[in-house]
Amino acid sequence: MKRNLKVNILWLALILAGYLLITVLAGGGILNAFHLQVLEEIGINIILAVGLNLIVGFSGQFSLGHAGFMAIGAYAVAIIGTKSPTYPAFFGAMLLGALLAGLVALGVGIPTLRLKGDYLAIATLGVSEIIRILIVNGGEITNGAAGILSIPGFTSWQMVYAFVVITTLFTLNFLRSPLGRNTLSVREDEIAAESVGVNTTKAKVIAFVFGAVTAAIAGALKAGFIGAVVPKDYSFTNTINILIIVVFGGLGSMTGAVLAAIFLGLLNMLLQEFSSVRMIIYSLALILVMIFRPGGLLGTWELQLSRFFKKNKKEVNE
Repeated sequence: MKRNLKVNILWLALILAGYLLITVLAGGGILNAFHLQVLEEIGINIILAVGLNLIVGFSGQFSLGHAGFMAIGAYAVAIIGTKSPTYPAFFGAMLLGALLAGLVALGVGIPTLRLKGDYLAIATLGVSEIIRILIVNGGEITNGAAGILSIPGFTSWQMVYAFVVITTLFTLNFLRSPLGRNTLSVREDEIAAESVGVNTTKAKVIAFVFGAVTAAIAGALKAGFIGAVVPKDYSFTNTINILIIVVFGGLGSMTGAVLAAIFLGLLNMLLQEFSSVRMIIYSLALILVMIFRPGGLLGTWELQLSRFFKKNKKEVNE
């Protein structure tokens, strides 16, 4: 009990230290507006990667519909935010988008996740395209292929930072819960998990819905960050970009997903000056990691602060 309290206090201290560090650097002019925008984009990608990693890395289900769920959150904010440009309306739209994404994920997940194999990938890819086509043909509500412009700039780096912390902590606590353990057992061996009484369909559906909700939240934040939503921004390619972050960091590692999002975001920023060869260098970096670290940067390794307390306890006993 005392060790858990110490670990929670240490995590809280690190979160506050990170927030204060960014605040001081921004206040001192070391981080300008461009740097803060990069941090916001990295934070949004962390939320997306954490949610997709829960589905792909921890529950072992292959989903290709993350962009569709992201679009639901983004368009909820765009439609409501342009008509009522207030923060209560923004958070209400974000909640509505998250609920809609969760319901769509539930509707897709219940029939497809009863089956074994990669049926979810096919179903989610189809649903993602259906969502995009419905948006394109949404008439005055979604403004069709032209999208919705002039969305108020609701999103700030402080808000993104808060949601990164909230979604990551919720995901980690879910994985440490009995239901989370069931999800991990499904990934390791679904037949064995089912034979000992685990409701594998329930575990997979909950993980899938949880991931869809985080994608909608990230979509809402991105709409408030960019100030515009266009259907082409939520295509299959967008899902692949997030999947690259998850695989790069390591399937089944939240620490890896966070570090990969930070690394690739900073790499993309540093290569802005080399626009002609930017994608070549970016692609080569990904290929080299996959060759020398096929399991991703961290594999399934997680940063656990409790290890430090165990080490200190051993040193005291010695």
